[in-house]
Amino acid sequence: MRNKSVARTMVRLLEQARYEVLPTGTTEDKVLEHLPRDRTVTITASPSKGLEATLDLAERLTGHGYTTVPHLAARMVSGRSELAEICARLTGKGITRIFVPGGDSEPVGDYPDALALLEDLADLGSPFGHVGITGYPESHPTIHDDLTVQSMWDKRHHATHIVSNLTFDPAAVSSWVRRLRSRGVTMPLLLGMPGPVERAKLLAMATKIGVGESTRFLVKHKGTFARLAAPGGFTGERFLEKCAPALGEPNALVEGLHVFTFNQIAETEAWRNDLLVGLRNRLT
Repeated sequence: MRNKSVARTMVRLLEQARYEVLPTGTTEDKVLEHLPRDRTVTITASPSKGLEATLDLAERLTGHGYTTVPHLAARMVSGRSELAEICARLTGKGITRIFVPGGDSEPVGDYPDALALLEDLADLGSPFGHVGITGYPESHPTIHDDLTVQSMWDKRHHATHIVSNLTFDPAAVSSWVRRLRSRGVTMPLLLGMPGPVERAKLLAMATKIGVGESTRFLVKHKGTFARLAAPGGFTGERFLEKCAPALGEPNALVEGLHVFTFNQIAETEAWRNDLLVGLRNRLT
């Protein structure tokens, strides 16, 4: 039975959910059709599409009234000159938020990692009021756990919040958040989680974005895998319910959710709204 403290935490996080989308040819229409203007939309960056697709969609959605967060993958930016141009372009359109991952491709220029780009942003006058960096509740495929936590410490003067990478393991989330805070990392956190998505699509995307530990977790936990296979896909309700006690602790500083939609935008917004209605009814 879900207690009221857990339900209140879930409501708070769901009310502060932002949606990650992929910059495809249909994304703009899907967002306009299914999301109210008060939703925050983050736009991924990938070597296959290039930064232009990310920046262009961010500008267009901002023009429609959404708060947008373009991803500036460090290894996709050639150097300070291009970075300055990107900053001028985005701020000129009223965009005040960015997310800076390192990126999984080989560097095209001067930035081998996110910290190098963040340091140049500071030298350029810190033009963005909100700057997110990546956190890894599970093991990163190529970076040791201690280094990922140290990396967040190193970036603390250049970023305003942490966005956790995709995970399916509530225990990993809880222990990671406590570890972050015990190390003195005090930036607010947005918890990354999948929205409702078809099993095959979710597993394919999880493999591509480097969450092999979660894939192995699914294989070991047949019940979770079965829920992914069920009609309607993975909702994340039970995941949130299990995470909520740790996320509701005062020093956890978890402000909201970063929902990986995999462009199933209508389904994600319907899931969030339906879950909020059910939770609020339990609190009355």
